[in-house]
Parts: sequence; structure tokens; C-alpha cells
Amino acid sequence: MNENYLVTKANTLITSNYDLSLEEQRVILTLASTVQPNDEDFKPYEFSIKEFMELLGVESKSKYSVIPKITKELMQKVLEIKQENKITQVAWLSSAEYEKGTGIIELEFSPKLKPFMLGLKEFYTSYRLKNVLELKGKYSIRMYEILKSNEFKKIAVIEVDELRKILKADKGSYLIYQNFKNRIICQAQKELKNLTDIYFEFEEVKTGRKVTSLKFYIKPNKKVEDPKVKQVKNEIAIDKETPLDTIENDIKLIMDITNNEFGEKTIMLFRDLSNGDIGKLKKLYDYMNTKNIQENRTGYMRKLLENWEEPKQSSKINGFNNFESRKYDYNELEKKLLGWD
Repeated sequence: MNENYLVTKANTLITSNYDLSLEEQRVILTLASTVQPNDEDFKPYEFSIKEFMELLGVESKSKYSVIPKITKELMQKVLEIKQENKITQVAWLSSAEYEKGTGIIELEFSPKLKPFMLGLKEFYTSYRLKNVLELKGKYSIRMYEILKSNEFKKIAVIEVDELRKILKADKGSYLIYQNFKNRIICQAQKELKNLTDIYFEFEEVKTGRKVTSLKFYIKPNKKVEDPKVKQVKNEIAIDKETPLDTIENDIKLIMDITNNEFGEKTIMLFRDLSNGDIGKLKKLYDYMNTKNIQENRTGYMRKLLENWEEPKQSSKINGFNNFESRKYDYNELEKKLLGWD
């Protein structure tokens, strides 16, 4: 298990209705992180028995009597995916295999999930596995995914009843709004702030005296720095003999220019694709906004930067570009930033 692996899901899967325990979500998300971006089909993915038990938080000497019960229960969990007039009900797993003495358990996703996890071109969300493994509340993981999928918009308004349905928190005491707010929303707010790459603030939208919607303000969490990002920053600084402070200042300026729309690893990629020319980057970002691009803005911005043709006249050196440009293998750079092998 590598905490820097990416979990990638279609947004329709993120907002589907399902109820998994904290431990079951950890297993599913760890399994999802082993799916590689270029995979054409699901494969059987292996866990060590020790790793599997740790994810579930189970301490038992009789592992081989406990595991069949756990996997059978997990395979019976059904999620409901809504697409326009179509509703798909599907189990997460199609199979689970283990053989005594091998120390390995093999799990495989249901093939019905392929359209929502493989070959995704638009309307999907990626994040590092480590952002969810340390969360303690099962609803905190779901809230993280929902808000992460809306991060590019910065603001998301969600009806309370709809959010309850997505989270499967539409029964019992959670029907009382104050309970729902305190135990789910406020708990998630605290955990995301302390443990993930985003945090949020929210305000209540009322119809009469009743809270009917929540308006979430989603922000990047500067407190949690990705070690891969830090490593690449240092590599760039050493290679170009550029002070690390200069790189940090460039990143802060680009984040201000782009209204904190993109994560730090993406900003670093943009910086290198523009060869540190902040003025050019701003011009292309403003151009993208005039085109009113709403989806996959990261990909659109990257294409603009990659296809940019430098003007024939020599560009003026400024405070943000006071070093010699170097050609990068951008595929390798991106792999480093995204944590792919």
C-alpha cells in the first residue's frame, strides 16, 4: 500500500448512495488506489493479510475465520448510482479469494464499476489516498470526496435532504438537523482541516425558519504539504540553482492569479510548463476564463501552456523569471507530482 497513490472516481460514483463503515471504506479506497490511470480493465488486486486486518482495525489470532465473514459482508454492500433516468444497483466487489498459508487476500472490483473508474476523460476527481486513511469518521471520508469533487468551483450549495440521502444518513436521529450538523458536518469540518489537503466553511440557507441547504466554501489547506511536492520543489531549486524562496513566492503568486483554483502540485506543473513566465501564465488563465470553460479546467489550461508559441522578439527578464529555462520531461515531472510509479 502506498499512501501517495491516487484514488480516481467519476463524480457520479462519488455522489452515489451507499453506506460503508469506516473500515470498509478504507479497504475500498485502498483497492481503488491500486487502479492505474492507463488500466483498461480491472485486475485482481492483492493485499497482505496483515495489511488487510490493519485497514479494518481488527485484531484477531484466528484471522482465517474472521476474514471470510468480513469479505462476505463487504461483498453484500450495494451502492446505487443515478444517471438521468437510469439507476444502477451494484456490489462493490465481484470476488474475494484467500488461501491459508499464503498471507495474501485477493479482491476484485465489480465489472459494472468500470465506467466510473477506468478511462475517465471528464467529470472525475482524483486525490491522494493518504488524505482519507487517517480520517476517523465514516461520514468525514464521504464529505471529503463530495467537497473535493467541487473544489474547482470553490463554492457548493447542497440541499440538506439530498446530502442526507447521499450519505445514507436519512434515518433516526440524523433527521434532526442539529444532530446531522454536529455529528457529520462539524465533525468533518474539524477532521478535514487537521488531516487533508482541503478544508471548508459553511453557512446555512433557510426557507422560512428551516435550514434547507448548506453553502460550502471549499479552500486549499496550506497546513498539509504533500511530501512529493516538497521533493520536486527541492529538485527544481537544486537543478536551476534557484532559491527555494523564489519558487515558493512564484507558487503563491500563481495561486493568487488563479484564485486558488488549483492544487499546489498542479500550480508547480503550470509554472514549469510556462518556464516561470508568470505574465504568460496569467494571460492564458484570463483567456480560459473568457472562453467560460467549466469542466476539466486543469486539462484545458495545460493544453494552452503546452501549445503556447513564444513571440519572436526576446522576452524581457523580470523578477519572476531570472534564471535560464530548462526543458523538462513533463511526463516524468507529472508522474512525480502525482505519485505514479
